[in-house]
Amino acid sequence: MITDLTHLSVAAAGKMLRAREISPVELVDAFLARIERVDARIKSYLLVTAEAARARAKDAEAQIMAGGWRGPLHGIPYGAKDTFHTKGLRTCANSHVLMQQVPDHDAAIIEKLDAAGAILLGKLNTWEYGTGLGLVYHDAAFAHSTNPWKENYFTGGSSTGSGAAVAAGTAMFALGADTGGSIRAPASGCGIAGLKPTYGRVSRHGILPNCWSLDVAGPMTWTVEDCALVLQAIAGFDARDPASADVPVPDYLRALGDGVRGLTIGIARDIGHCVPIDPAILAGIDDVASVLAAAGAHVVPLVLPGSPQVYRQVTTLITGPERASAHERDFIAQGDRMGRELRDSIMAGLAARAVDYLAAQRRRGELAAAVDAAVAGVDAVLLPCTLHTAPPASDADKVKAFMSDSMTTIFNISGHPALSIRSGFDTNGLPTGAQIAGRYFDEATVLRVGHAYERARRWHERRPAV
Repeated sequence: MITDLTHLSVAAAGKMLRAREISPVELVDAFLARIERVDARIKSYLLVTAEAARARAKDAEAQIMAGGWRGPLHGIPYGAKDTFHTKGLRTCANSHVLMQQVPDHDAAIIEKLDAAGAILLGKLNTWEYGTGLGLVYHDAAFAHSTNPWKENYFTGGSSTGSGAAVAAGTAMFALGADTGGSIRAPASGCGIAGLKPTYGRVSRHGILPNCWSLDVAGPMTWTVEDCALVLQAIAGFDARDPASADVPVPDYLRALGDGVRGLTIGIARDIGHCVPIDPAILAGIDDVASVLAAAGAHVVPLVLPGSPQVYRQVTTLITGPERASAHERDFIAQGDRMGRELRDSIMAGLAARAVDYLAAQRRRGELAAAVDAAVAGVDAVLLPCTLHTAPPASDADKVKAFMSDSMTTIFNISGHPALSIRSGFDTNGLPTGAQIAGRYFDEATVLRVGHAYERARRWHERRPAV
């Protein structure tokens, strides 16, 4: 059935495509039909490219039938956050300012996925320019996405459409970008897997910048295994991105199913946060810890340096000036057409003092070194991601709290890889999340730990009733 096809994982669909049990045309048609059926409510897409996707699906089908299988993403339909440049296809970042922008090149990640045979379904919703903390003024070019788990509930941002699309089954996987949590927050809010790789692991060439020294792109998927498959395709050095790291890319699937026996997992229970954590979030963290311990991991206490507020303050002092520098020309020419949150953030960045920006960068270096010292002593770290489950989208204070009361910015400041995984559900049926972080460029272990928990609890077998 069509609905069943849209609920396949990337891994399962890839195997079926290779075995010719299903065709790329069937798969793409199933997703396009689901978009047609449910996306008016979910609003995960800003632009759907049905004709181009069907043409790519026919090409993929012919290649696979002729024995030209390119790999596990060949024929897999996906969506990209609308801050990723796509050649000949509007990339507006949900802004009135960029509505006429049609890039003449693809982002590096889009190039890699094209080479892997993946099929782009369209461009996914985002906060304007991919920035903000959820101060919703309803003045962007398009209405915001809603959470597939509960009508009129918040998705998390800024990769709003990416989180909603994967959860709702309107994309088999999605691309997101993360400056302070913009992959992991919507992953947590929408109950999917979202990976912020190590800073420099994935090229940002062709992605609308938010903050050069913090921006990271990564996969958002239904399962952790799918995260590994997508990361395999998009990771690697790219000289076009000055921050790209020339570090070998391992086989992320090789040890994915090896379990956690013998691994040491540091659990950061004392997060030094003055904001109460939702009981369901705490219960999820405890459940992850107990499952990992039962599977043979050594779960030990771990204290991360500083409070979440410190990381958020440093992030704010860095992102403001960098965002203003990146978008000053647009602001001067068309600031009156920008939404209030974007406009206010750029104005704050323009007003920032150079001495404060430099002090924040120095403080960042100190915090990163301290975090690395803590992370280096264990194989992975378990801690909360967001401190709350998704709130009603109409409650502005709770929406802001969902984004600001989080543990995500720690690993933007430090640059370590961090994965958001689902850890259960609260009494309202909303997903809870946990975060797994690891050593620099050791996404393989982070994914391995997340996969072990996912296989044990199988929360991914529960889908929102969209």
